[in-house]
Amino acid sequence: MAKLLGFDPKIHNIRTEIMAGLTSFLTMSYILAVNPAMFSILEGMPQAAVFTTTALVAVFSTLLSAFVARMPFGIAPGMGPNAFFVFTVCLGMGHSWQFALTAILIEGFILLLLTLTRLREAIVNAIPETIKKSLTIGIGLFIAFVGLQNAGIVVNDESTLVHLGKITEGSGLLTVIGLAITSVLVIRKVKGGMLWGILITALIGIPMGLTHYQGIISLPQSPAPICCQFQWEKIFTTDMLVVVLSFLCIDLFSLTGSAVGVCMKGGFADKDGNIPGINRLFLADSIGTVTSGLLGTSAACTFIESSSGVEEGGRTGVTALTIAICFAASLLLSPVFLAIPAAATAPILILVGLSMFLTITGLDLSDMTEAVPAFITIITMPMAYSIADGILMGIISYVVINVLCGRFRKLSAGMYVLAVLFAMKYIFL
Repeated sequence: MAKLLGFDPKIHNIRTEIMAGLTSFLTMSYILAVNPAMFSILEGMPQAAVFTTTALVAVFSTLLSAFVARMPFGIAPGMGPNAFFVFTVCLGMGHSWQFALTAILIEGFILLLLTLTRLREAIVNAIPETIKKSLTIGIGLFIAFVGLQNAGIVVNDESTLVHLGKITEGSGLLTVIGLAITSVLVIRKVKGGMLWGILITALIGIPMGLTHYQGIISLPQSPAPICCQFQWEKIFTTDMLVVVLSFLCIDLFSLTGSAVGVCMKGGFADKDGNIPGINRLFLADSIGTVTSGLLGTSAACTFIESSSGVEEGGRTGVTALTIAICFAASLLLSPVFLAIPAAATAPILILVGLSMFLTITGLDLSDMTEAVPAFITIITMPMAYSIADGILMGIISYVVINVLCGRFRKLSAGMYVLAVLFAMKYIFL
């Protein structure tokens, strides 16, 4: 067992590994409340079924992290992919959630193939760093905007498109309170600050009539209503190609970026900056994404929050195994998570959006051939209410601007191909 998990009793401490796993679970468990709330917006996706699926994907994927990667990281359906699924593919483009699940399954198998052939890293490296970082920033703004909408803080307006809603009563007030509480907990580095913020906000919502108590412990609901629900008749359409490529872009950057990020933060890189065994972690999240498509949720990714467990001393698969066990146990707590109103999860969306937006500090905007495509990528996502269009416009603008400026050598062959394909989408569709 020790060898399977990368645990060496001469080097590692079992108590430290378990405590690290508990810490990581607390920091990433907010997804159990946020994911069902987001997907329940879509007709035909029961909140209880999404909760079960989210937990099952987290358990299975994190077990892969434990036994395949032998690393201390939690893997679960992530923010960014779920926002693209719900608000761009389904609500924005008008596709069914079955269509989106079909795209995830196809994209998951492509991601797995790229991982097995070790092309995944090569493709990511071919995309300019500016576009990668801009993608993260843009998704952050988009997620924060969604959080403000869910809370009723930002509402529709016929004249100005949007305006400020009521923040002195109802959902708006509860979100403001929750945002203040959760921000303080996060700033003070309280373990599980986001989860505690959700629970405290939900409790405050009881006397306000926004949170409805449903019990504490219950057997998990069946994921059958959303499991293996696909639209095979649309797999050869242009829309499917665009959505699959968009999912692939998001997951290549977000999944790979978060995996590399937690490895670097945990000191898993060697003196040359290489991360031994990183492809095993890539394999874990790739298989997790395929599983997500089968069970009925967004792509699984290595949670950057699991770096909190690394800071507590987690270094082996024992930490990941602990996280998986905690997610499995949480299946019995579905009434608690499902009672949480959107106003209590909205602060998390805003703060997660902030954490993604902070990537902008590492963005070099001194070169206008980099700054203009970066700005187009970032601003298009929230303004067009579409992560996909942000990606497409960013890559097209990057290629066009650099070609017109005569900077051909900056561009990889793959960038030219992507720019042409994406331009054809706008020209012919």
